[in-house]
Amino acid sequence: METLKSGSDTLFILLGAILVFFMHAGFAFLELGTVRRKNQVNALVKILMDFAVSTIAYFFIGYTLAYGTQFFSGAESLAAKSGFELVKFFFLLTFAAAVPAIISGGIAERARFEPQLIATFLLVALVYPFFEGIAWNDRFGVQAWITQATGAAFHDFAGSVVVHAVGGWIALPAVLLLGARHGRYGKDGSIHAHPPSNIPFLALGAWILAVGWFGFNVMSAQTIDKINGLVAINSLMAMVGGTIAAWAAGRNDPGFVYNGPLAGLVAVCAGSDIMHPLGALVVGAVAGVLFVRMFTLVQNRWKIDDVLGVWPLHGLCGAWGGVAAGIFGSRALGGLGGVTVGGQVAGTLLGIAIALAGGTLVYGLLKATLGIRLDQESEYLGADLSIHKISATPEHDA
Repeated sequence: METLKSGSDTLFILLGAILVFFMHAGFAFLELGTVRRKNQVNALVKILMDFAVSTIAYFFIGYTLAYGTQFFSGAESLAAKSGFELVKFFFLLTFAAAVPAIISGGIAERARFEPQLIATFLLVALVYPFFEGIAWNDRFGVQAWITQATGAAFHDFAGSVVVHAVGGWIALPAVLLLGARHGRYGKDGSIHAHPPSNIPFLALGAWILAVGWFGFNVMSAQTIDKINGLVAINSLMAMVGGTIAAWAAGRNDPGFVYNGPLAGLVAVCAGSDIMHPLGALVVGAVAGVLFVRMFTLVQNRWKIDDVLGVWPLHGLCGAWGGVAAGIFGSRALGGLGGVTVGGQVAGTLLGIAIALAGGTLVYGLLKATLGIRLDQESEYLGADLSIHKISATPEHDA
């Protein structure tokens, strides 16, 4: 019976890992459809290479930092319980690798390729798992302190803060340190639009992400006996709320419409296991409006060239989701309880602080040493001419 349970759990979490792994194709196509045509090949290669580097960083350093588990014993011990621990690593790796995939969209079209791979390694090996261990494995005594101070531990079921807010807030200093793309903002204060190059690719990326998100959220239970349909329906309701709200707030702009469901899904991750579906609908709708309003403000008023809007989408909507879990997860609003607003605010602010500090340190050091921005004559893979052999129109513009 134990063998059967181990096998079922292993298959369950493996299917989740596959779904979340496939979400990285969604990240790729979302970026591919948003950037200018001459930068599409770079976007595709960058997402794949980021995943490969993330795997190495997380296998050798990050997973051990977060969970204290190492993979240097014999194959016999690794295969115990049908290899569940190995597949659990694969599942959690797909979450960790989402952080550089998120950052990639913000720094698109002007970041040097090799320094970004170094940043990916450092972030997935050290910065992300440091907070992951705090939030999901009670490392370093922080959760005990939050519980004592607020009455409940910080709750983030599927990563509104651990994955999305951390990724978005790491991306913010990276975007600021890089500066805007050439020609995006004029010296006279004018704004020059760089519209999405391919709306169908953008839409395809959003669809892939939305489908994979049900593995991201539902299979965060990690064992089959803990699966709960409430998570699936809450994910659905938040996705729908985000879509409708972004459509209304964005005046039917297709870029906003297809980012709306992602905003809702980002926000519902934290409390998807404890909210009432009506609460999830509201959380998603607020996230949809938040993304549209803040994306417009960031690009047009503050003139921060965050290409895919990853700080509003992941950073702000993720932070909203962390706090919303404390609001709509409460029994007073139909939730299952076990959370407090104070605990959620404390955990969310801690995640933001770690992300900001880590992102500033990593990208600041890289900018001061290797440089992180392309010049006008170099494009794609840090002036790798193999890309020019693929491209029919090798234009140059950072």
